[in-house]
Amino acid sequence: MAQHVLALGAALVTASGCVWYLPALADLRAGTDRPVSRRTAAAACLTGWTTLACIAVLLFVGMIWQTACVVATAGATVTAALRIRAAAQHHHEVREIVRHWAALDAGLPQHGRRHDLARYVVAALLACGLVSAVVTAAIAVTTASGTGGSWTLAAAPAVVGLALATAITYMRSVRRRTTAARTRPLQ
Repeated sequence: MAQHVLALGAALVTASGCVWYLPALADLRAGTDRPVSRRTAAAACLTGWTTLACIAVLLFVGMIWQTACVVATAGATVTAALRIRAAAQHHHEVREIVRHWAALDAGLPQHGRRHDLARYVVAALLACGLVSAVVTAAIAVTTASGTGGSWTLAAAPAVVGLALATAITYMRSVRRRTTAARTRPLQ
């Protein structure tokens, strides 16, 4: 493929990426109105799109491939480092917010494992239900010519519905327990 065709493709992708880098630019221009993690993530976004634009320019000019690869590697490294830093900053900000809320109201649940465990259980229940439905549908398709195909085909939606009902029931019971723990009077 000619360098100019690849450069044109990179330039078009960069131009269409405005839906990401224009809001990121707005976040950076907002300054201290935005959290530090959001500004760092915006800087990572702008660095990545600027790297792609630089690669497009280098390919249009006719530089050798090695130069474009070095620019791409450097840009990707800086982008990844900024994004990792933004994630760490966001985690720190969330922990600080939870600590502040805990100081305001001792009855609020802490952000932690109980809610994460509930999410994992619901995801596992839904995944098991969907896998069971796929297996049931596969059995129905393979035995459609026989006599057992009609009941197995009708069982697939029932399996999905049962898994969904179980997941919803579990999530409601977890919410009910946390609400009861919150409204319990302090002794």
